[in-house]
Parts: sequence; C-alpha cells; structure tokens
Amino acid sequence: MRARWGWCYKGSIMTRKIAIGADHAGYEVKEEIKKTLDEIGVEYEDLGTDSGDSVDYPDFAQRVAEGVSNGAYDQGLLVCGSGIGMAIAANKIRGVRAAVAWNEETARLARQHNDANVLALGARTTPEGTIPEIVKAWFAAGFEGGRHGQRVKKISDLES
Repeated sequence: MRARWGWCYKGSIMTRKIAIGADHAGYEVKEEIKKTLDEIGVEYEDLGTDSGDSVDYPDFAQRVAEGVSNGAYDQGLLVCGSGIGMAIAANKIRGVRAAVAWNEETARLARQHNDANVLALGARTTPEGTIPEIVKAWFAAGFEGGRHGQRVKKISDLES
C-alpha cells in the first residue's frame, strides 16, 4: 500500500483533503494538476468545471473557498487564466487566504508566512512545465507561525 503524503508538522504526517476548481481557461491545467496530486498522495475533490466551455470563475472560486471556510476541505486549489480573478473571488469568503503563486518560492512563502489555505494558479501566465513543481512546493511547505502568526491574526481580524 502506498503511503499517504501529507503535512509534515514536527515529524508527524497528517493526510488531508483538498478541493480543486477551475474555469474554462484553467480546465486543462486542472486535469494535469490532478495527476500531480495523485503522484504526491494528496486526496482531492474536483468541484468543476468539467470542460473547456465558457463559465464564470467566481462560481468555482466560491465552491472551493466555502468548502475550505466551513472545514469540509483542508485547503483549496484554483486555476483560471491568470489566477488573479480566482484569488480575488476566493478571498471574499471568511477564513480564506488565497494566494496567487507563479513559482515555487511564492508558493512556499504563501504557506510559510501567510498561512494561505487556497492556491490560485494562472493557466495562461505560469511558465509551461512549472505548475507541478509549484503544487509540490505548496504541499511541502507548512505555516511557520511565530511572528507570522500575529500577522495572520491581524488579517483575520479584518474580517470582523
């Protein structure tokens, strides 16, 4: 049986389940990301879209972000043309900290310093071939806490 890849926290491994979603511009990239998630053992639920037919990205950002906000999923992953629209929409949902990452370092820092719980990627703006490495970096990183914890709390306080 293959071991589940999960969060590394003080030496323990915890499995997790994420929600993924995309609009029409991100559909094909989302399908490729699912292969990477399978490879690293991250369990996911695909919340759509299911084709390259034109759809409105806020609908899918809302589905994923609400699932993260209500605890149904540990994290979310969204893909649209640039990642920006998805992140803006997802960040409207209480408790969601969505970050656009365009390379491994921005993905890692979003997790380590901002405790981002939704990763947004740009299918049209991210260099070809880098998305699997960005996804792996995101899931390999964990929140560092400490001074970053007080800053994340200040972000959460803005929702009040």
